[in-house]
Amino acid sequence: MSKHDAKIDFIYLSEQDMIKAGVMDMAECVNTMERMFILLQQGDYRMGGANNDSHGSQITFPADSPFPGMPKPTPDRRLMAMPAYLGGDFQTCGVKWYGSNIANRDKGLPRSILTFILNDVDTGAPLAYMSANLLSAYRTGAVPGVGARHLGRKNSKVIGLLGPGVMGKTSVTAFMSTCPEIDTLNIKGRGEKNLNRFVEWVNEVFPHIRNVNVVDTIEDVVRGADIVTYCNSGDVGDPSTYPLVKREWVKPGAFLAMPAFCRLDDGMEQADIRKVLDNTGLYDAWYAELPKPAHNLIPLVGMRFMDMVGEGKLSREALEDLGDICAGMTPGRQNDEEIIILSVGGMPVEDVAWATMVYRKALEKDIGVKLNLWEEPVLR
Repeated sequence: MSKHDAKIDFIYLSEQDMIKAGVMDMAECVNTMERMFILLQQGDYRMGGANNDSHGSQITFPADSPFPGMPKPTPDRRLMAMPAYLGGDFQTCGVKWYGSNIANRDKGLPRSILTFILNDVDTGAPLAYMSANLLSAYRTGAVPGVGARHLGRKNSKVIGLLGPGVMGKTSVTAFMSTCPEIDTLNIKGRGEKNLNRFVEWVNEVFPHIRNVNVVDTIEDVVRGADIVTYCNSGDVGDPSTYPLVKREWVKPGAFLAMPAFCRLDDGMEQADIRKVLDNTGLYDAWYAELPKPAHNLIPLVGMRFMDMVGEGKLSREALEDLGDICAGMTPGRQNDEEIIILSVGGMPVEDVAWATMVYRKALEKDIGVKLNLWEEPVLR
């Protein structure tokens, strides 16, 4: 191989570069996630773990360590690598490196600080090194948007939101891109400052949402809403502390997209409630890895469904898959009365999909800083 052939350049994309390359284009992100789900249904992807569906590999810390410099297992502390490959017309692979600590907020930093490296799937050479907070936030919000496209009522007008943070913003943005008749938002949060900031954001970005209501209870979030989403955070371990959804609160025809902490009352666990997972294999991987009940450690409603299957309270066939729905193998919403709940777990293959699209746009627009890995490798 000649010296010229061995040269490897890649691009660095800062957060501002990512914005210029379209990372905040939610409509396109929703479309990209839909294409990704179809590839998942076809099996043209790989993630980590024995079944190729793992969320990632996380470093954990003991509660009592003999090493004074070792971090403590505080809430939301996470050091995690999330690798994936995506086929189809993506044909890329990559890994998101995830550093998170809730104490970051005291330092004026986001709770999570994320980076992503996109690689050529043939050689493994880097294509791009990216700021990934926006990448991750938008792909996360886009998945409830895909759900709303297929499972929400087309004339949905009211969103009920618990947790007005970053995930809440991107979820609302995705719902607005797929359900344009929305005109009301009922929100509940913990702090007045965050709530006020969120309301200001809604008024600025979506002025056609005429009714923005800060409500006092979770029941107020759910009642009357066509689309319900819980985007809260908290401590795992005791599901009785997770925010509840009661059947009596939920209007006929509601779509519930749950990317965060959630528990259901007996009525919401009944057979007439459609139960959809964003990727069945992801929950299989978690369930195989965790002690039971798994919902104690993964607070997503999908893990409660897996526990119900394990306990014999729910048949495996009752769980539907969003990829099957996107691919037309399973019907989406069939009438205006059915209640549908989607568990959103988040997957590194989503990062690969959206990173690939942003990278291609960056190349097209000559955005980013070109970096050199080597002109010729010293060792080979």
